[in-house]
Amino acid sequence: MPRFSNEAVNNVPGPLLIFIAALLWALDGVLRRFLFDLPPALIVLLEHVIGLVVIAPFFIRAWKEEAPLTPKEWGAAGVVALLSGVLGTLFFTAALLMTGFISFSVVYLVQKLQPVFAVGTARLVLRERVGKTYLFWAGLALLTGYFVTFPGGVVNFGAGGAYVFAALLAFLAAVAWGSSTAFSRYLLLSRGNTFVTGLRFLLTVPLALLAAWALRALPALPSVTPTHLLILLAIALSTGMAALWIYYRGLRTTPVAVSAVVELAFPLTAVFVDYFLYHTVLDWTQYLAGAVLLFAMYRVARAEPAVAGEPSAK
Repeated sequence: MPRFSNEAVNNVPGPLLIFIAALLWALDGVLRRFLFDLPPALIVLLEHVIGLVVIAPFFIRAWKEEAPLTPKEWGAAGVVALLSGVLGTLFFTAALLMTGFISFSVVYLVQKLQPVFAVGTARLVLRERVGKTYLFWAGLALLTGYFVTFPGGVVNFGAGGAYVFAALLAFLAAVAWGSSTAFSRYLLLSRGNTFVTGLRFLLTVPLALLAAWALRALPALPSVTPTHLLILLAIALSTGMAALWIYYRGLRTTPVAVSAVVELAFPLTAVFVDYFLYHTVLDWTQYLAGAVLLFAMYRVARAEPAVAGEPSAK
């Protein structure tokens, strides 16, 4: 089990920590797909309950060392829990469970649209200025994101619209995670990464419970097996809560321009995983659009260094 103390990673370079977190996130879908027989809302609830239990001892200690939260910080933490913890994870999980209609790697490539929504939200929340350079590359990213999702730019309306719905779920995950970035950044400016990670999980659990109830996922709780719980524990200790903690820690000492490049390991690794593990070959237009998308996101990060390279609140 990882030791959640800053002393344990003080001597590890920030870019290396971000790279490790990116690799873990790329493998997240492999574990999450083993939970295909559970409702997505129930998966989100259980993974956050388990993650909270794991980080609780370290979070309690961090809580005692931190000053009381201000009303604005409570509000920011609540927004992160809702957008990132519940909605983003729910949309992402649901999209991965529909990979019969949308490719595993496409779900991950679409996630690189997050900085577009991160910068837009920061403009409203943190009064960050948006320049023409950002608008150009953000617009190009949205355009290429469409071609990444639909081979040759042709929308597939087959299977009762399942292809479009799966693509929409992946897109909404990027919107939710990206939009919460400004609020995560607001908290991390004055709070430690262990404290912020624990607080996000603490506030997400009741919201996830409400979502599971509203989506009628709770009746499936008796069908949860020990194997399901082991997979959820593996997610918490690797690609979920632990990866988020590692990422937050690495970003505190890593320049934005560097982190933007290192984070490209996230979707690129997913493409290789999709090819070697699931034997999926995308259309050449999707690979081309994916390359343009990643470059556009790199330029977005360079254009808006104060925001785009901050935590993606995943």
